[in-house]
Amino acid sequence: MREFKKRLGLSVAAAIMLASSLQADTASDIAELKKEIAALKEQTKTLADETSNLQMGFNYTTVDSEKSHSGLAAAASKVYYSKSPLSIGGYGEMYYSHTNKESGSNSSKVDVYRFVPYIGYKFSDNILLNVELEFEHGGVANDGGAAEGGEVIVEFIYLDFLINENANIRVGNMLMPLGLINERHEPTLFTTVQRPNTAKQIIPTTWHESGVMVYGDVFEGLEYKVMGVTALNPTIDSDTSWLRSARGGSFTNNDPKLGFVARLDYTDINGLLVGASAYMDSKINMFDIHADYKVNGFRAYGTYAEAKRSDAFELAGALSQVKAKGGYLNLSYDLLNFSSSSDKLPLFVQYESVNPADKLTDGSSLDSTDTTTFGINYFPHEQVVLKADYAMQKQDGVDSDTFSLSMGFIF
Repeated sequence: MREFKKRLGLSVAAAIMLASSLQADTASDIAELKKEIAALKEQTKTLADETSNLQMGFNYTTVDSEKSHSGLAAAASKVYYSKSPLSIGGYGEMYYSHTNKESGSNSSKVDVYRFVPYIGYKFSDNILLNVELEFEHGGVANDGGAAEGGEVIVEFIYLDFLINENANIRVGNMLMPLGLINERHEPTLFTTVQRPNTAKQIIPTTWHESGVMVYGDVFEGLEYKVMGVTALNPTIDSDTSWLRSARGGSFTNNDPKLGFVARLDYTDINGLLVGASAYMDSKINMFDIHADYKVNGFRAYGTYAEAKRSDAFELAGALSQVKAKGGYLNLSYDLLNFSSSSDKLPLFVQYESVNPADKLTDGSSLDSTDTTTFGINYFPHEQVVLKADYAMQKQDGVDSDTFSLSMGFIF
């Protein structure tokens, strides 16, 4: 009897151990099956997306507003992160403004300011094409055969040869990497309705030239760009747009001269970008320092730039510019930062002082244009912005106030 109980006990123990083993194997199998089911669901979703994309004709990629390749804006960077060879993106903006001048003259304007499609194509993982087309002021009107009104232009067209993190080569017509706005001029990236005057009259945004660029990381957190490009060709009069009208752009450039660009940016502190860039050719030297800092709902960004012209005194009988300078500082805070909403509502103030003719050949100087702007943005989506601002400007001794509204988007 004792032996029988002993054997029975051993049998029961063996059965319990076998059941435990089977239960463990079953739990392991169930966990593995769950993983396989999850993987199959993901594959099914991917196949459904690809089928839908095939019906539309291309593999659709949404723009990621947090991604930037080599300092480009989010939509302009889209091709670098595209799921397929073909990438379509872009941005647009339109605005209303009403200006009251001290002299008593008033003016209002509605402008379909810009619609800009980006077209990108990947020939391989390390060779790609990126193109920006711009339609300004609603396009070009045809008035009895005479073109007038807006503008249609290729703002960049280049091939990128991606080698490694430290050195890549870009060839074609490219955005000049000076300041904060020229490479990142999409309307969701600056708070004011209009781009700063520093980014119009000193760094002549949108500024693009033809040439070759080498870019990459010196080390992680320190980025560089070096370029050889077609040079600016400034006018000889005292017009305040002398730098802006000097751009070669993408139009035919006969007998082009050579210019050089260098830029360094430090980004190894969370939320901070700080850097400097410089341009030089046989006639003009230009430099800027810039910074952009974001922490929680607060943002501060700004640029200071100077340009000097070495051939001004050689222009016999012409009153010309020797030096131009300008800068701005923008401070903003998102009023919805502490709420649970994904919307954004940054309130901002910007101060700017610009003088395209800070020094002329006769030793005189034109007055600077000083502007203080208050405003607010509303982002119902990270790719869509509605803006309102009030700009108080003093130019040539005349005060003027401008109220503006705008809408902008990227895709």
